[in-house]
Amino acid sequence: MNTIRHHISQPLLAAYASGALPHPFALVVAAHVSMCDDCRARLEAEQAAGGVVLEALECADLSGGLKASVLTLLDDDPAPARAEPRAIGPYPAPVIEALGGQPPRWRALGLGTRQRIIHASDAGTVRLLHIPAGQAVPDHGHNGLEMTLVLQGSFSDDCGTFGVGDVEIADQDLEHTPVAGKGMPCICLAATDAPLKFNSLLPRMLQPILRI
Repeated sequence: MNTIRHHISQPLLAAYASGALPHPFALVVAAHVSMCDDCRARLEAEQAAGGVVLEALECADLSGGLKASVLTLLDDDPAPARAEPRAIGPYPAPVIEALGGQPPRWRALGLGTRQRIIHASDAGTVRLLHIPAGQAVPDHGHNGLEMTLVLQGSFSDDCGTFGVGDVEIADQDLEHTPVAGKGMPCICLAATDAPLKFNSLLPRMLQPILRI
């Protein structure tokens, strides 16, 4: 059984618990939490602490119109229950839900590497990456935050080795060349809030087309 060694940082977990984390990063946290017992327990503790804070807040009176609207919503027929998504292959349930219940449709990036963009907005981008064993990702830095969760295989860089369930959190201070481990291809879920800073000319030229 794989041992998860690289977890979600406490500030990011607290932001996720409060609903303040942007969607791309929230999806990575949700996927990691679904795979990691330790972070799931930490998340439950954060949510419990948030509940205590809410209970301690002073009550505010509701306007008559707002109260009536809430009671009307409670009287409406409930929406039909939706089946919980299940993990498919290496993809945890939150990823499958984001994919609409279907396996990813890949787009080639070159040198055998493929991607599937799941979400892109002003808040950032989240994508799946499929990297052949032993293949390196071009050397790059970061204009913002990048969170990478390993779903299959592994990769290594100057920060260490990341296996299934591990998360690497990179910021403007990190420049690296991740290399997929031996054996099966490395599949990652990666979220960014700014374009990467590639050092080589060709990746920089292709960056607007590949949206990475």
